[in-house]
Amino acid sequence: MAAPAPPAAWTDEDRRWMRRALVLAARARGRTSPNPVVGAVLVREGRVVGEGYHRLAGGPHAEVEALRRAGERARGPTVTGPLEPASPFGQ
Repeated sequence: MAAPAPPAAWTDEDRRWMRRALVLAARARGRTSPNPVVGAVLVREGRVVGEGYHRLAGGPHAEVEALRRAGERARGPTVTGPLEPASPFGQ
């Protein structure tokens, strides 16, 4: 996995997908405590192939939701989200 680029190195497209991830995250405001609200967007060749957000504390994280929605299209995309991908489930 490549290290995230600092914001100054982001392209306009990177910013576009991050804004989308933040919009998705906002849908869960007030429902994920003690966890942060997080959205994730999977992009391949400039197109969204999956997206999701952490809907509820204890539920699947944003990355998992995005991967589930992407299904077979999840092969080889770039993941955009405000946090590094998380491995814990049920937190």
